[in-house]
Amino acid sequence: MKRIWKAYGEGRPLPGYLVAMGSYAVLVGTVSAVGRLTGARLPDGFSLGDTALVSVATHKASRLLTKEAVTSPLRAPFTRYEAPAGHAELKESPRKDHPAQHAIGELITCPFCAGVWIASGLTAGLVFAPRLTRLVATALTAVAASDALNLAYDKLRS
Repeated sequence: MKRIWKAYGEGRPLPGYLVAMGSYAVLVGTVSAVGRLTGARLPDGFSLGDTALVSVATHKASRLLTKEAVTSPLRAPFTRYEAPAGHAELKESPRKDHPAQHAIGELITCPFCAGVWIASGLTAGLVFAPRLTRLVATALTAVAASDALNLAYDKLRS
């Protein structure tokens, strides 16, 4: 098995990726089982408003988790600081000391990767705790709008 990973992985942390995918599958399975045991019912669908709200909130939460300077202490065990990367954001690279550490480092420095987990959590939240989820998603969406307005303001001033 190690030969396959070495031949096809070309230095990629394939065992760590398997752990990440397995963790995601276990998490989704656990949430599904809890839903079934508690009698939570899936909605027939989500409104366009909820979908837009969760989309913008997922975007902001993924940037906050993976790029913002303020959350860098959470990433530090799995990443190496490289340089500033714009407004309150950092460029970091995954540590390569261990395959799991490398895979987690890639997950928490990639807003596209983290977005899957965040969107899953917010979507599950709409099923289990819709009022709280909408509150959190609204706050994240407001911060995203504020960020856009601040960037536009800076652009207009220059």
